[in-house]
Amino acid sequence: MNNNRREMVDGAAAIARGALDAGCDFYAGYPITPASGILTHMLRELPKVGGIGLQGEDEISSIGHCIGAATSGATVFTASSGPGLSLYSENIGLAIMMEIPLVITISQRLGPSTGAATASAQGDIQFMRWCNSGGYPVIVLSPTNIPESYHLTKRAFKLAKRFRSPVFIATDKETVMTTESVAETEMIDAPDWPEIPDEPVGKPLDPYQVNGTIHHYTGSSHTEEGHITKDPDIIAVFNERLKNKIESRVDEISLVKPDLDIGAETLVLSYGVTARSMEAAVAQLRSSGEKVSALTVFSLWPIPEKKILDCLKGIKRIIIPEMNHGQYRHEIQRLTNSDIDLVGVNRVDTFLITPEEIMEAYHG
Repeated sequence: MNNNRREMVDGAAAIARGALDAGCDFYAGYPITPASGILTHMLRELPKVGGIGLQGEDEISSIGHCIGAATSGATVFTASSGPGLSLYSENIGLAIMMEIPLVITISQRLGPSTGAATASAQGDIQFMRWCNSGGYPVIVLSPTNIPESYHLTKRAFKLAKRFRSPVFIATDKETVMTTESVAETEMIDAPDWPEIPDEPVGKPLDPYQVNGTIHHYTGSSHTEEGHITKDPDIIAVFNERLKNKIESRVDEISLVKPDLDIGAETLVLSYGVTARSMEAAVAQLRSSGEKVSALTVFSLWPIPEKKILDCLKGIKRIIIPEMNHGQYRHEIQRLTNSDIDLVGVNRVDTFLITPEEIMEAYHG
């Protein structure tokens, strides 16, 4: 492969390629800015590989189609934005209860409600985590650029199959709709794009392979065979397993990119498109002689507590830029003690956070 050749790719295409290379053979979705490009790519490309792509009459039916297809063995995928996630929420709970492998991309835009439909934001970070009845854990991955959109999408499918659970890809309008120059690749091969650090994913955790019996799917509390039950002991064991199958394996899911500067007392922590401004700001600060560390979080949920805490040795201040009112900063505050000062850099006005704003927070 000639690495000197380049192609223009947007995040929607990268996510679609990642899904297809992960074996996705079913997609259902409904047009919504800024996720419509993913729908367009999947509807065009899936028939070429023998898959099925359809546009549902709305978001509720689209995720319902995905759940139904998954029960028949399909590898399923859907994408939407904040308002669509509101409509997805009931069926997300159903997928958790039925233990359905399901990958959902949320291309965030500025809300609430219709908000600014063509503007980027990172306002659905808490929403993705808590959008299901009962508050059961989900997995949320967040790419910062085109290559990461591809690689994290592939990883999302691995994790969905491993944990039999919905896995979110938290992206945004800028990442999905912006076209960038990347190393050219052939569709039949994996893209020759820089890979993110990856961790191995274990075999599927399938509780329903019980003596070869046929499993019955239901949204109600049920036995391992899928039969509805009201037995408190069975229900308690079942619900604890739904919670613990993810929470007891946080280290396996955790994925971060540390860029630590020896002797630094300030760490800048970010995720998604804002991490790109963080990288630029840290590079400029270091070029002027400042000691500063950076941490990009790829796995937002469950929170990679151990890996974050490992990066805080000697740190007295954490700067957290994000395009919301501080949704992830609240989680970092919970992790850290009072000796560490938390500084938020936040925008909710349709504009991206700039490197200069992060540098200003550093000097302030």
